[in-house]
Amino acid sequence: MFTGIIEATGELKKLEAKGGDLRVTIVSSSLDFADVKLGDSIASNGVCLTVTAKGTDWFCADLSAETLKRTLFGQYKQGQRINLEKALLPTTRLGGHLVSGHVDGVATISKIQAEGRAWQVFVNAPAELGRYIAEKGSVTIDGISLTVNELIGQEFRLTIVPHTAMETTMSHWRVGSVVHIEVDLIARYLERLLRPTDDTNKAGISLSLLQQSGFL
Repeated sequence: MFTGIIEATGELKKLEAKGGDLRVTIVSSSLDFADVKLGDSIASNGVCLTVTAKGTDWFCADLSAETLKRTLFGQYKQGQRINLEKALLPTTRLGGHLVSGHVDGVATISKIQAEGRAWQVFVNAPAELGRYIAEKGSVTIDGISLTVNELIGQEFRLTIVPHTAMETTMSHWRVGSVVHIEVDLIARYLERLLRPTDDTNKAGISLSLLQQSGFL
């Protein structure tokens, strides 16, 4: 699990095709690798990757065909800038929100407007993910925990402060940039709980059930 608070940025140094899979090497002079062990997880542009080899300023990870299908790593080129966050500890401050590192899909930056020292960034999300995005709720874009400030149809608006832009890869975003999106974990589980069960076709949790149980 992660928090969406980026610790450092890195560079995609090497991509090696391994059958239908891909091995990547990511280098970062600003991430502290002192406590990183083989098998640890590092969110890389929001994708949870397992460390298979490491050095003082780099790590390797293997990406399966499923990961390549769900993410943009298959389209990345050498030199791509990457947001990095090590997995959270029980003592970590939860400054963002709970992030799994399991990307739901990709979205497109549709508009960027300057407003004072901040940016207003408009993101066009896939239609099937729209129901999980709520105004003033949380969303993860390229591994960054962000607040949704406005919903406009299939688009949503983010307000980016200078510090966030400087500490992440946001300075490379342009209109048309494609990014990873992970919706709020709680919203996905709530939908699953409220959906009729597959075996009995009877509702699981419903408003009437909540009322009968004294929750409403």
